[in-house]
Amino acid sequence: MRFPMPHIVTDHVIVQGMRIAYGVHGAGEPVVLLHGTPSASLIWRNVMPRLVEAGYQVHVFDLLGYGHSERPWDPAVDTSISGQVPILEGMLAHWGLDSVHLVAHDFGGGIAQRFAVFFPERLRSLTLIDTVSFDSYPSPRTREQMAAGLDTLTRMPDAEHRAHFRDWLLGAVYHQERFASETLETYLGLISGPIGQASLFQHQIAHYDPKHTLEVAPRLAELATIPVQILWGENDAWQQVDWAHKLHAAIPGSVLHLIPECGHFAMEDQPDAISRLIGRFLTERGAEFTRGEKLQ
Repeated sequence: MRFPMPHIVTDHVIVQGMRIAYGVHGAGEPVVLLHGTPSASLIWRNVMPRLVEAGYQVHVFDLLGYGHSERPWDPAVDTSISGQVPILEGMLAHWGLDSVHLVAHDFGGGIAQRFAVFFPERLRSLTLIDTVSFDSYPSPRTREQMAAGLDTLTRMPDAEHRAHFRDWLLGAVYHQERFASETLETYLGLISGPIGQASLFQHQIAHYDPKHTLEVAPRLAELATIPVQILWGENDAWQQVDWAHKLHAAIPGSVLHLIPECGHFAMEDQPDAISRLIGRFLTERGAEFTRGEKLQ
């Protein structure tokens, strides 16, 4: 079952001097959903309602430079994986949350890895979905674009830009026809036009640097102190499944589920399976979490 398009982000707050769009839905234990690139909280639209129905309070926000959050004009503003960690901290402070279940996808998974390594006591559980890790990004195709110069791509005619990234986004899913008919144009609109196109390169692609995840990779074994689940699309063409196995091996005690007929945008291809796996994990493993004690 797919839900009607809900209002995912409904409010705004200033964090680190920047406007962040966010939403809080339901009541119960707190779950924070972190999106990746080139998306926004929109990607959780078919997962959030199911978690609310399961009795969780779901918190979402658009990363700085993404979605409906501020797109800073100053290129000195850091919207990298490392730069987004203080934004996450600020949102938790705004919500008054000391510890949460954290669910993160793609680029958001890089943010989550850094947050988990530096602040493990603040996580009740961690779910990583088709996430960047180690030096798994940028892709060879994106590396070529970056080497050619992002300024040139920023000035690309709108129609050419949209055609290129429409094809790019279609590569993120297994069920392409369904995605094209439902949500593709909405995603494309967020990264196109007079604001979106420049923002895509300034705030997102310019920061595709594996140093942010490589820095914490040697410490991933420390996450054995919290419940960690890894979910991965078997057909992920952006972050191939080999990275799932490497991440699973690096985090003792982690649980890995590979999802069939599922690409990189797993919440688009298989929202039922993703929601079910998150809910079951939070119920079964999250309940085992006792701050400061290592899982057996």
